[in-house]
Amino acid sequence: MESPLVVGVDGSEASLTALDWAVDEAVRHQRPLRIVHASLWEHYEGAASPASAERPSAQELIENIAVAAAERAEKRSPGLSVTTDVAAEDPTAALLREGRNAMAVVLGSRGRSEIGDLLLGSVGLLVASRASCPVVVVRGDRDALEARHRRVLLGIGDHDMDSPAVGFAFREAALRQAELDVVRTWRRPAHEPVDHLLLTGERGSRFEREASEALEKALDAGAREHPEVRLRRSTAEGPAHKVLTERSAAADLLVVGARRRDGAIGLQLGRVAHRALHHAACPVAVVPQHRHPPLDAEA
Repeated sequence: MESPLVVGVDGSEASLTALDWAVDEAVRHQRPLRIVHASLWEHYEGAASPASAERPSAQELIENIAVAAAERAEKRSPGLSVTTDVAAEDPTAALLREGRNAMAVVLGSRGRSEIGDLLLGSVGLLVASRASCPVVVVRGDRDALEARHRRVLLGIGDHDMDSPAVGFAFREAALRQAELDVVRTWRRPAHEPVDHLLLTGERGSRFEREASEALEKALDAGAREHPEVRLRRSTAEGPAHKVLTERSAAADLLVVGARRRDGAIGLQLGRVAHRALHHAACPVAVVPQHRHPPLDAEA
């Protein structure tokens, strides 16, 4: 059986937006959709006053969220295979567990105000940091959510030579019949002295050339496997987290890699992924990379 696309819902507007996006994504990939709602309702059910005939119990309210989400998904895409799971456990733990057998996990950005819209909820951040599968945090305006830009944006880091993130981006671009906009950033080392304007320019050209060569190596396998994907290659001077966040305004999906460490505790996101999850103008896919002992803060 094909692994499902998992989406976490909690009844908020942000999670319903993520649900709609996940339905469309499941249809693209021809995968079943699994709707997960997790809550520690058992811990506060007993503390609440007994439910009356007019007022449903906490468990009933929670189950209704999952049922309503399934009905919304089926209405958006009749015929889509949809299953639900209501778990009496911590949402992060439930989604990480579901992610072990999922194609990807989809979550909403939890902002609830003009300021809050820039921020990501704790569940989304923890799941994106620790999941063994790709995690998509759905954010952005209507053009991005409805894939009107017809562009997938991919940031190439130091460890992206034919990486899972590159393969993920190519598949998304192919299914969406979208352009794949690939960016490799470069920066002059801070310790290099600035001697002469001409020499400085030569150094910059060397760094840019090296960035271009790294970009080509990273894309080689994906381009051969997906010759139908239109590629736009570019290098840019500056910090990757800033460049990608700015360019996300013209994309339907931003794909970044995140390196995992075996046995590591805590958040495992580099600066690029962390910034994108909080500030990107489109949905962000964080794709776990191959495991390595060190964790590069810019990966």
